[in-house]
Amino acid sequence: MKKVLITGASGGIGLETAKQLAALGYHLTLVARNEDKLNKAAKSLSGTGHTVFAADLTSEEDLQKVVNDLKTEKYDVLINNAGAGLYGKFIEMPLADQLATMHLNMDALVTLSYGFLQNASAGDSLVNIGSLLAHSSLPGASVYAAAKSFVANFSESLWYEFKRKDVFVLGFNPGAANSDFHAHAGGQTSDFPKFVVSSVEDVASELVKALEKRQKPRVVQGWKNRFMLFGFRLLNRKSAVNIMGKISPGMHS
Repeated sequence: MKKVLITGASGGIGLETAKQLAALGYHLTLVARNEDKLNKAAKSLSGTGHTVFAADLTSEEDLQKVVNDLKTEKYDVLINNAGAGLYGKFIEMPLADQLATMHLNMDALVTLSYGFLQNASAGDSLVNIGSLLAHSSLPGASVYAAAKSFVANFSESLWYEFKRKDVFVLGFNPGAANSDFHAHAGGQTSDFPKFVVSSVEDVASELVKALEKRQKPRVVQGWKNRFMLFGFRLLNRKSAVNIMGKISPGMHS
């Protein structure tokens, strides 16, 4: 039975992915900050043998505890889903808050990837959750978009490094989803045009399919998002950035 550790798993895309994997027979270890939410999430999973791990990945001590767990427990899959963003104009938000999101979105992800891949064997998989913004931009969330570009590049490079070992690395890039991410970031899902928003169920379904197929190093979720990126190729960069700025929740303030 395959064992999966997934971060940011108490709600949203993380929890829905866990539900779909559990339905396929995977054993899940759910990681998030709030233990009460984790226990509730674990009870919602089908099957048995699931565990929870309360950890704040912005804490070096907690992060190291998760790394140690990756090394002592043999996981077949690590899904780095935990992430955070802030909507707002760059110099109108506290610098410390923006640096904290960089630490979670990049430093913690790299640290967990390192711990997992050190012990990975043939057939194992690492999934790093990026964003559509990894291949675009978003004025009003400049640090978040830049961090997700890092995740995309990092993941694709690792895919090549590990493919001969049959260790699969996937950079999965969802667009806007109807999760609580946007509220935590200072906006609302309704700030985005409805035609670009996906359900968390659809996002998780595409993630699980990509994980099981083990083919592509980069997956952009949703045909609408893929179509938008294709359209951007037909525009000059200035026009593409102008479009993203106009739909950005962070530029509405």
